Amino acid sequence: MTLSALAATAATPRPSGETLAQQTWRVIGGISQQLRDTALATQGAWQVAWLALSPDNANMAYIARTTDGSNQFAVVSRGTIGNITDILEDLDVGTVVPFTASGSPTAVAVSKGAMTAFTEVATMVSIPPPTAAVLGVTLPESAFAYQGTTLAQALANLVQAAPSTPKPTVYVTGHSLGGCIATMLAPYLYTQAQSWKNAPQFAVETFAAPTAGLQSFATYVNALPWLSNTHHFNAWDVVPRAWNDLKEVNQDKWYPSPGPAGNAEVHGLFDVLNGLPKGRLYVQPGVQQQWPQDGQYSPPDQAPTNSTLADFMYQVDYQHANNTYLKLLQAQCIPAGPIVTDVVPNADGTMLVINGSGFAPGIVVDFGPIPCPKYTMNPAGTQIAANVPAGVGIVDVRVTNVLGTSPVVPLGQFAYGGPAPMVVTGISPNSGPAKKTTVTITGSGFPKDAGVNFKDRASTSVTWVSDTQLTATAPLQVDDSQTVDITVTIGDIATPTSPADEFTYTGL
Repeated sequence: MTLSALAATAATPRPSGETLAQQTWRVIGGISQQLRDTALATQGAWQVAWLALSPDNANMAYIARTTDGSNQFAVVSRGTIGNITDILEDLDVGTVVPFTASGSPTAVAVSKGAMTAFTEVATMVSIPPPTAAVLGVTLPESAFAYQGTTLAQALANLVQAAPSTPKPTVYVTGHSLGGCIATMLAPYLYTQAQSWKNAPQFAVETFAAPTAGLQSFATYVNALPWLSNTHHFNAWDVVPRAWNDLKEVNQDKWYPSPGPAGNAEVHGLFDVLNGLPKGRLYVQPGVQQQWPQDGQYSPPDQAPTNSTLADFMYQVDYQHANNTYLKLLQAQCIPAGPIVTDVVPNADGTMLVINGSGFAPGIVVDFGPIPCPKYTMNPAGTQIAANVPAGVGIVDVRVTNVLGTSPVVPLGQFAYGGPAPMVVTGISPNSGPAKKTTVTITGSGFPKDAGVNFKDRASTSVTWVSDTQLTATAPLQVDDSQTVDITVTIGDIATPTSPADEFTYTGL
């Protein structure tokens, strides 16, 4: 699972742009750095031997090999990076096609989307490193040997150059869509390997994978002589239930208390997802290994728990995350990349301070699509002083290194020329009776003439405290027991919604 989790390293391209070679070798540098970390489950005993990234950054795969004499190799597929709904919809499960690459003597049916992703991974070619340094990282010599080769060609070269004793073992693995692709790569590589000198034994270990094909596919894969063939999944993860039992998720209380209940928006979304296979029955190959065994649900601390689509999808994302799976396995979580918490000031000016964590030598800073050429970092790696580059509009300030790019955060925006972006970051209290509860709203960029809406109802009592704080009295609603988003408005402009602004009515 750790090898699968590392496939997400540096998956987001640098916001100001980078070449395919620069991102490819940034990924290689980041994975290599983490593989040297003896605190991870990989124990410093693996190294990158080959890696390729598709031109559109939709898919990535790499080969790692052990350095401790155990003669083991891992083929790891990343798959698509994006939100979970996009991942599921991109699989195009309404159309099935034959899986001709498997060498099966009979028709084996897989989804068109899974076949497209597999084809891209199987045909990707590794490329030379860029001439310029990649964020100051030392590139591993082991990854230079098989440039210009596909995954199958590189694996064949590696295995045939390996000792015959102990017998080479190849683990094919991946998390999420990477696991789905792994179930297709495994039989493809196994078929190829039958003609290799020093043919290895194969094992398939997938995590959180949506299903690639129908019963014919599962039957074919399961009949091959694997060392192991296991599909691991979190009992509360939605993604591996695609496409055979997503209907079970579409219940009012899929997540037990205190988890968020499904509302009409949630039911509508899953009704659409349930209809995508057009009645076809998808079957996951391998032994199904569920964690935890008893299905006990344990939400993360302070997780959103309201009956809203935002809260429900927060929980969906959490239950599917790489580090959630590592925690279930009681394994060390992989290191986080840079994180920006806020920028000060967030409008106008020629200098600003970026606050956050994970800032280390070799970082780069971007203001949206504009690179920042001049900045300094404090020794603790928690603060960057940056000269604002020339630009226009409202941009996200982000930091990139070999581990990844900081995610977009509300307080990480900078407005050229002002005014400061309006953002709600919290409310207190987050529940109470209508017309009897005064709510304190915190955030950024609040003008003195700002209004406050509770869903689509305007508060009739708003007090400006500062540009980071307002108070407003909750107005009456048609439904006095619903959860609503609180937005700060100025004219037609309103703050974006999030679980941080949700207020629950508890009656009159």
